[in-house]
Amino acid sequence: MRILHIWNTAGVASVIAKFMDRLFGTKSLVVHRRAFDPFGVTTYGELWDCGAKTFALKCLVLARKFDIIHIHSFDKLIPYLKFLYPNKPIVLHYHGSDIRGKWLQKEKRWSKADAILYSTQDVVNEETPKIAIYSPNPVDADLFYPSSNAEYTKKIAFHIRYNADDLAEKYAAKYGLKLVLHDRKDAIPHKKLPEILRKYEYYVDVKRDPYGHLLKSLSKTGLEALACGLKVIRWDGEIIEGFPEEHKPENVVQKIYEIYRDVIGGRRYGVSEFR
Repeated sequence: MRILHIWNTAGVASVIAKFMDRLFGTKSLVVHRRAFDPFGVTTYGELWDCGAKTFALKCLVLARKFDIIHIHSFDKLIPYLKFLYPNKPIVLHYHGSDIRGKWLQKEKRWSKADAILYSTQDVVNEETPKIAIYSPNPVDADLFYPSSNAEYTKKIAFHIRYNADDLAEKYAAKYGLKLVLHDRKDAIPHKKLPEILRKYEYYVDVKRDPYGHLLKSLSKTGLEALACGLKVIRWDGEIIEGFPEEHKPENVVQKIYEIYRDVIGGRRYGVSEFR
């Protein structure tokens, strides 16, 4: 099975492709624009140095060589792919701000996909199609894991700033923690992030979107912190510990592989089958 992943939101495509190929013997290719990967999350796949139009055209041509097209966020390409390759299965994968509050606005795009996935449950509302399937964000277990050699100072929390410093400071004070703030504009290379996370006992996972709305879900960094053995303070101030089984890459790709097999077999997920 040959799979083309177009775009690489938060590095999720790289994790899915790597573990899918490892566990199921598929042949995956992830393609992304270098200009949109300042953190180096494309650890598996290719980064292209090109503009938007060239990227889209290259993807349209390249798609002919693959059995399945798995599109991450880049939904505007779907009508063109379906026009060129009407029988080629397309899996569309949303990751958060790309679809939050936009289901009706984007219906003409997602309605043409053979399967629709979303990776965080806070995007679900009354406009979400019943065909959409929850696919938890996988965490790269090759990078993010507890280290027996890691040394951290207790009662210190790390927070990457996402328009919610007030909440981070409030929760740190609530638990008597010293808070270390990091400006996300000072990009931490993805492969260096585990080393940095392991220096701390806590990660404060609070974020607001550009409109000031508090995001009520664990971020990918929050999940990665849990995988490294940290305690995570989430949006409501609660402390959680332990990495959730549903986010283990082998569990995530197992479900996606089953969806791939279904759509290759001609199945298009029906309205009454989910949720």
